[in-house]
Amino acid sequence: MAMFIVAGVLNPEEGFSGFNHPATLTLGCIFVVSGGVFNSGILDGLSHRIIKLAKIHYLIALVVFCLITAMFSAFINDTAVVALMLPIALTVCRETNISPAKLLMPISFAALFGGTCTLIGTSTNILVSSYAEKYGLEEFGMFEFSGAAICLLVVGFAYMFIIGPFLLPKRKDEDNELTKKAEQYITELTVEEGCADINKPIIKSKLVIDFNVNILSIMREGSLRYDLGPETILLKDDVLKVVVPPQTLHRLLDIKGYKVRGSKRIKNPEVKSDNYNVYEVIIPFGSSLAEGSLKSLRFNRRYNMSVLAIRQRGEIILDKLSSVKLMEGDMLLVLGQKEEIKNLESKKLVVTLSEYQKKKTNFRKAIPAVLIGIGVVLAASLNLTSILISAMVGALLMVLTGTLKPIEAYNAVEWKVIFMMAGVLSMGTALEKTGGAKLIADFIQSTLGQYDPHITLSLLYLVTFISTNLISSKATAALLTPVVISLSSIMEISERPFLVAVMFACSLTFMTPMSYPTNTMVYAPGNYKFNDFLKFGTPLNLIIWLAASFIIPYFFPF
Repeated sequence: MAMFIVAGVLNPEEGFSGFNHPATLTLGCIFVVSGGVFNSGILDGLSHRIIKLAKIHYLIALVVFCLITAMFSAFINDTAVVALMLPIALTVCRETNISPAKLLMPISFAALFGGTCTLIGTSTNILVSSYAEKYGLEEFGMFEFSGAAICLLVVGFAYMFIIGPFLLPKRKDEDNELTKKAEQYITELTVEEGCADINKPIIKSKLVIDFNVNILSIMREGSLRYDLGPETILLKDDVLKVVVPPQTLHRLLDIKGYKVRGSKRIKNPEVKSDNYNVYEVIIPFGSSLAEGSLKSLRFNRRYNMSVLAIRQRGEIILDKLSSVKLMEGDMLLVLGQKEEIKNLESKKLVVTLSEYQKKKTNFRKAIPAVLIGIGVVLAASLNLTSILISAMVGALLMVLTGTLKPIEAYNAVEWKVIFMMAGVLSMGTALEKTGGAKLIADFIQSTLGQYDPHITLSLLYLVTFISTNLISSKATAALLTPVVISLSSIMEISERPFLVAVMFACSLTFMTPMSYPTNTMVYAPGNYKFNDFLKFGTPLNLIIWLAASFIIPYFFPF
């Protein structure tokens, strides 16, 4: 966006118009409405029923989780739905000996299928519909493309239920691998008289500089301290609980000034008595922890907890944790108090995976939240008003009824998505203003014009979903929507099937863990490898491509 403005392609008003675009404003309001429904606990009320059914058999668990995820993802932010389903699914896996790898990827894919079923299911749908309205075309109705989407959902679910169990990786007993690996390198050291690190801050101690040790806690004069920072001073007779990198563990036995007290399990009575425990958490999409390091975030001091290990892109990291650049989808093993973990969850910084506790439904908030959500959907689907006005009124009512506090409404908005949306909208504006969209459309028409529109649509769908696996879905939608509108005008056919093809192809991406936020979320907890997504997701993407080539024109004739 900045480059378009600086280069003079767009003036500042045009460049920043994405922030005032109906798609951006609608999406922000939808985040608040879905956040009100989600925070009311209405979904948590179903958790014990889901767990009870899922324990019967793996296939029943697969069907139940996929159906529930798809149903809620049609109306609520799909990353929020997957964040709720992850700890429930992992609870079922631990209690039934089902490998998480057999369950989590289908849950992510089910969220993608569910999101395509309604106008508010994904931000991409809202973006494409708003673009259509901007070009003087009729915007899409709430359930206008639901028929085609449900047909693709049935095809996709048939693949996941019948073929999926054979293609998904079979990794048993690996869901606690991160914990087990870290436990091997937890030990206690006593600071003895003559130690060179006495009266030195942690950051300047030999333990940190020479041995890359991560100090978790200090037992000093009978008091256990976890609120450690880089400037915390080491004293004589301190008992340090530390995580030692594997390659330096044996060298600690010969270190002068420290006495190794022996290996300690991280889940021990001492920790529990102080209300400290070990939790597995994941960094979700949009978390402000992503792109920072533990050191730059001052994680230990700010959140009063320690990180024992990190699983990043399939690799378990135990060494130099403070300098590791955190990423969305990273799985962390943290030592801290339950209250601090809840605080991180409330700020949407992490999603807890290691335990699931059923929450009580707050009916005082749940009833108005559900009624407001239904009202937003009905008002838009019955054409009583536009989706923007409907969502705006719904967002306001969430606050006015006390369902959400103003700060909770603010936190419900995925600001990273809002800014991304505003930024990519400038690309579509630039393509339109410079004539680039028409130029590309002319090229496509001259190249594919001799083919039947069905073949043109099929090839466009193929190009779109390949592009989405390489760049963001919103960027792809913003680039291709003006192009397909120009193309349909040149070919003198309806633009509707092309627009729906862009919507579906941008959302239904299964080939890589980075192609969609929910895929990234399940990557570490499922202990997947990159090839697992290629092996399971590529055939599904090809099947959906072929199915969409016939289903979309059936529901949206040229």
